[in-house]
Amino acid sequence: MDNFHDIPYKRPDIKKLKEAIKQCIKDVKNAKSAEDLIAALEKNENATKEMETYYVIASIRNTMDTTDEFYDGEMQYFNRTVPALMPISKKMTDTLLASPYIGAIEEKYGVQVINLLKAAAAIQSKKLVPSLIKEGLISTQYSKTVASCTTDFNGEQCNFYGLLRHMGSTDREVRKSAFIAWADMYKSISDKLDKQYDSLVALRHKMAKKLGYDTYTPLAYLQRSRFDYTAQDVAAFREQVRTVITPLVAKMRQKQAERIGVDKLHYYDEEFMFPDGNAMPIGDKDSMLAAAEEMYSQLSAETGEFFSFMTKHNLFDLETRPGKHMGGYCTFLSLYKAPFIFSNFNGTSADVDVLTHEAGHAFEAYTASRIQPISDYYSSTSEINEIHSMAMELFTHPWMDKFFGENADKYRFAHLSGCISVIPYLTCVDEFQHGVYADPNMTAKERRTLWRSIEQKYMPWRDYDGNEFLDEGGFWMQKQHIFLYPFYYIDYALAQLGALELYNRMQKDRDEAWESYLELCRAGGSKPYLELLKLAKLSNPFKEGTVASILAPLEDILLSR
Repeated sequence: MDNFHDIPYKRPDIKKLKEAIKQCIKDVKNAKSAEDLIAALEKNENATKEMETYYVIASIRNTMDTTDEFYDGEMQYFNRTVPALMPISKKMTDTLLASPYIGAIEEKYGVQVINLLKAAAAIQSKKLVPSLIKEGLISTQYSKTVASCTTDFNGEQCNFYGLLRHMGSTDREVRKSAFIAWADMYKSISDKLDKQYDSLVALRHKMAKKLGYDTYTPLAYLQRSRFDYTAQDVAAFREQVRTVITPLVAKMRQKQAERIGVDKLHYYDEEFMFPDGNAMPIGDKDSMLAAAEEMYSQLSAETGEFFSFMTKHNLFDLETRPGKHMGGYCTFLSLYKAPFIFSNFNGTSADVDVLTHEAGHAFEAYTASRIQPISDYYSSTSEINEIHSMAMELFTHPWMDKFFGENADKYRFAHLSGCISVIPYLTCVDEFQHGVYADPNMTAKERRTLWRSIEQKYMPWRDYDGNEFLDEGGFWMQKQHIFLYPFYYIDYALAQLGALELYNRMQKDRDEAWESYLELCRAGGSKPYLELLKLAKLSNPFKEGTVASILAPLEDILLSR
């Protein structure tokens, strides 16, 4: 494999791909044995890998520079053409499921591939093609809107991520000023974001109605491959968060206010954990990458091999710059069995979190793709995928001295605290989305009112220090998942509980906990969610009492400072 930046890009021939899929459909229909059917399934998978890989390359390069006209045009091309593949993909799915030899696929690959095929059959429809094309175009517009936002802060041009660094200042007035600038930037584009979200919600509701659903929510659950739990289960989990985690975080916030010496904790204080400042990484991007490579070589033979592969092929884009897409992600190049990590370093501890969190995703994909027989199993659903990332953050705690020097203990305490304190916010995002899609005609003002009421339910300590835009409920806009990946965010909360359960086990037997984690990574997406939890000896988060049992061993640590 080449260095990522040297991989040549070519636009996939969609017409040729359609012909290849048509031939696979014929092969399925003409199959005379189980072996013939499996051969047709594998042929179909191979036919789509090239298109998927070039799509990912274009997407990465588009997010690296949203002003690049060539890759912007390529993403518009994919947004138009990929949804148009849905009718023929559905025909392939339906033909597979109708085959008399379908049982052979389950026997060879397990039940999850059948679950995925049935879900695809339920949600694939040519009726959706125009809406999916439009959804992709609006999503691209949204990404451009937020990526183009900058402001002058104390003589420095900052985007949203650049301001976050200043919001960690030891000077409270600087934190407050950066917070005001951050909020003002969102307010300045709020009309655009409201209109874009209006369009996305209306489109998704329309798609659901076309498939016979009353609202978008059940369609979204199928799209997210949620086969073994329901919206009611998620609501029960949110209630555990409200009754167990919210009171604990309220105590943590009070202790934090005392620790940093403020009478009232405002939003711009929430990430400020110590009176002399948070732990900040030492060194630049290159030195942190070198430290990460050393860390992963020591963590295990498997992680050492993985990270060497990542650095050898330059599978990172980490530094923030004008025109770059916000946020961070890990994606995967199927043809090369290669993960790619994207982020926006801003000089805070979040930079180190990228080298553990996104690397956890990348490690799982690297591992599973070399073991699992089909690409559908290279990764799992996001409730499991986020365990891979969040647990890696915790497994790497012993090496934080490499990144923070004498402040490593400060980082470890702040990071563990953050693992807990973020859960109520994750829950807010989920309840907000359930509310929005239950009433898709909600106005922008009504959405803000809804957000603020949910926020006060799960985060009663949240105080915006009189900022009118945020006090009226504008904070929801800062989360790109709400726009681009509906219903994703609760997966972080579910996964965080799994990661914390592994953390508790690390304290007793680190090797046992690591072996469970490694088994989970190797399994990829080969089993349904609850079965994968059992494989890793993890508890069902929907079961009453699970949240309390996982949090109990941590409470004394969290309230110790």
